[in-house]
Amino acid sequence: MLIKRNFKIIIIKEHTLSEKKTSLTTNNSYSQALFELAKENNSLVEIEDQVVSLVKLISKSSEFKEIIKNPINKIKDLQNAIKLISDKFKFNELLKKFLVFVISKRRFFYIEKILKDFLSICSNSRGEIQAEITVAKEMNEQEIIKVKNELNSNFGSNIKLNYKYDPSLIGGLVLKVGSTMVDTSIKNKLQQIEKKMIEA
Repeated sequence: MLIKRNFKIIIIKEHTLSEKKTSLTTNNSYSQALFELAKENNSLVEIEDQVVSLVKLISKSSEFKEIIKNPINKIKDLQNAIKLISDKFKFNELLKKFLVFVISKRRFFYIEKILKDFLSICSNSRGEIQAEITVAKEMNEQEIIKVKNELNSNFGSNIKLNYKYDPSLIGGLVLKVGSTMVDTSIKNKLQQIEKKMIEA
């Protein structure tokens, strides 16, 4: 089967990596493999949309994050949980099998990074730049479009903007554009003050 063949390619990539390479490099090979698989199966648009939803679920659900990060979770239990989530949200069968496969390779701890890298690969293939804005105050659609247009103008590129609401920031915002990050949140300022007090 095509899925099994491509999953074998992921395993080969893992074994050919030098031991000095970081897990980050290995994780990126999973992201690239998912992109190639989805493209070959003519399901890239559908899977990209579902991955966006899954990343949002991970960021919003503390319960889901606990499932991902808890080192005592058994592989079988994780796989069963992902199958239930995939069925509930009607994930593409390829994405469902990919997630189960990542769990079997003991890489699910890094799944958020793997999925975000996948979205970056999708954006790069269209000549887009991934951007993420996290704000302490909820924004309406017009405000989000205004920010996106401003970023398009400043960076001279087509920006793919992801919006997140996080009241824990207290005030201000965190903006990531590609590898550039600007953090003007009150939370960050308080952390900087706390750090200086500890170091004093």
